Amino acid sequence: MPESHAFLTNLALVLCVAAVTTFLFQRIRQPVVFGYLVAGMIVGPHVPIPIVVDEGMVKTLSELGVVLLMFGLGLDFSLRKLAQVGPTSGLVALIDSSAMMFFGYLLGRLLGWTTIESVYAGAIVAISSTTIIVKAFSEQEVSGRFTRIVFGILIIEDLIAILLIATLTTISSGGELSAGDLALTAGRLGLFLAGLVGVGLLFVPRLVRAVVRLDRPETTLVVSLGLCFAAAWLAVSFGYSVALGAFIAGSLVAESGEAKVVEHAVAGVRDMFGAIFFVSVGMMIDPRLIAEHWVAVTAFTLVVMAGKLLAVSMGAFVTGYDVRTSVQAGMSLTQIGEFAFIIAAVGLATGATRDFLYPVAVAVSAITTLTTPLFIRASDRVAAFVDRYLPRPLQTFVGLYGSWIEHLRQSPGEPDTRLLVRRQVRWLLLDGGLLALLVIGTAVERAHIARQLIALTGLAESVAAVAVIAGAVAIGIPLVVGIIRVSRALGLLLATRALPRGDERRLDYAAAPRRVLVATLQLAIVALVGLPLVAITEPFLPLGRGPVLLGLVLVWLIVAFWRSTADLHHHTRAGAEIILTALAKQLAPADQPLVNPTALGLVAASGNGLQRVHQLLPGLGDPVAVRVGAGSAAAGRTLGDLQLRAHTGAVVLAITRGDTEVLLPVGTEVLAADDVVALAGTTEAIESARRLLEVGA
Repeated sequence: MPESHAFLTNLALVLCVAAVTTFLFQRIRQPVVFGYLVAGMIVGPHVPIPIVVDEGMVKTLSELGVVLLMFGLGLDFSLRKLAQVGPTSGLVALIDSSAMMFFGYLLGRLLGWTTIESVYAGAIVAISSTTIIVKAFSEQEVSGRFTRIVFGILIIEDLIAILLIATLTTISSGGELSAGDLALTAGRLGLFLAGLVGVGLLFVPRLVRAVVRLDRPETTLVVSLGLCFAAAWLAVSFGYSVALGAFIAGSLVAESGEAKVVEHAVAGVRDMFGAIFFVSVGMMIDPRLIAEHWVAVTAFTLVVMAGKLLAVSMGAFVTGYDVRTSVQAGMSLTQIGEFAFIIAAVGLATGATRDFLYPVAVAVSAITTLTTPLFIRASDRVAAFVDRYLPRPLQTFVGLYGSWIEHLRQSPGEPDTRLLVRRQVRWLLLDGGLLALLVIGTAVERAHIARQLIALTGLAESVAAVAVIAGAVAIGIPLVVGIIRVSRALGLLLATRALPRGDERRLDYAAAPRRVLVATLQLAIVALVGLPLVAITEPFLPLGRGPVLLGLVLVWLIVAFWRSTADLHHHTRAGAEIILTALAKQLAPADQPLVNPTALGLVAASGNGLQRVHQLLPGLGDPVAVRVGAGSAAAGRTLGDLQLRAHTGAVVLAITRGDTEVLLPVGTEVLAADDVVALAGTTEAIESARRLLEVGA
């Protein structure tokens, strides 16, 4: 009886204090999660407030919160969703997570932390918070194109986080990283996932559909939670975190197609225990430890904000999104949340990390949680600022790049080309995998290989050590060169699909745009392969060796890219002259002579009018002429005031105004009623620009 009384007392204190703090935070329009953290600080042992609860009891309840939160995330994840978001969001998530894992690891090492603590630090800052984003978008009533890519990235990052938790749980038992640990971990994890998912797919979806057909909410709730906790128990039995099992259970239930029904049934239970989980996190915040490690808190906060903004924005742009959408997505994901707490708790529970890392992770999460709504609100202005101050060649490039990627996605490609693309991707994966194995194997077995070499040749110990490193470098250089060459070949195959060469007997007018696209794709592919490679191998190398090599390669590719953008700008200017001639031919009276006979001849060769210009200049997409409406709000305003490219993603190639013609106009150009504006870009960008010019909306 006393135990039940203590349980009720603790539960009442936790929920009542959480109710007060979350109510207050909702009234001041702040994230509810932060209210839970404050409630945890109030009832915890580290703040001198005379309301203290039993830590052990709350921690036990918080484990239920972890299970239910991960089950809820799994319900939002399915194989169908993975197939939908994988081609774009998956690449962005991989770039973001890899870059942040490296930045976090590097910062941990610079702060003097151990290798395993730095690995945990990288994992903590790698994953953005689904809970915080959902609440922030809901509270600010945010919608738009960028929200789709944000949620796609979060789905993939949740999967990456689950794999990180499973891997870290296993390798932390030894306290040190080794190739054997990683190989054993990968094998055991693969077998566990294959068994659980394979067997689960045979039974769970059918069972859930049968239960839902009964139309009894309480039965749906009990069966769903039974599956959830059974999978969590299996994961613990095999030495993994409860989060892994619960997430897989949720994803198996989602495969039934009844995820919405199940989510509605478990929502109340999940939210209550989820609140207790976040309160338990707040209870572990020790202000003294945070004050002692304020440098780490500040540094990691800046790394999360700046690193995620750059990684997500660049990744989103490379996959075909315009600057505005990319920056909005990047600024929305500048936080860490529930997975940071879970990963830090794994490190603390296994003894792999010292006690300071958990409060540091919570403090960084709290700060970035508070700044997330501010970043979301400011994203539109920041995107406009970035677009306005890009160099002119880059402005031309970003305006056309989206249309190239759109053509690439719409082009089915020849069967032989698709076969070549798959072959090049396999070579990339093979070269990258072999390079990772070479680095890790050499680092772990270097001493053993040196001893064998000494026994065979009688070399001095120092000479044998150098010989081992030299041999690894000699083997690694062809692999690095192979990645660069294959990325070039793959970029050329994809660029040719987007911008075909056409008739070889005629001049290749798409050469300049294709060179830019090849350079861009090669840069993106090398980064996509190199960042995960650096993140995986960095703990096994002297600090900074991998990033320096990758940085040198990327700088070389960036120089080539910059040179090609300058050629593209000149090409676009020449194309704009042809477009102006086509516009003049469409708009001029029949008896009026036309200027620029050379351009006119090219227009005539390509067909009649602007509709056929894209056949002559495929790198400019499908140029569209839009007339500024007489009553449009765009009339009398400059392009800079309209922020047309920033808001729509379309690029203005030319403007015709009576006898006046403007090539590649700058932001100070004032539009007038009846101006005819030639636009290029994706279909969606041109439609948005058309609405803006015709009616000013």
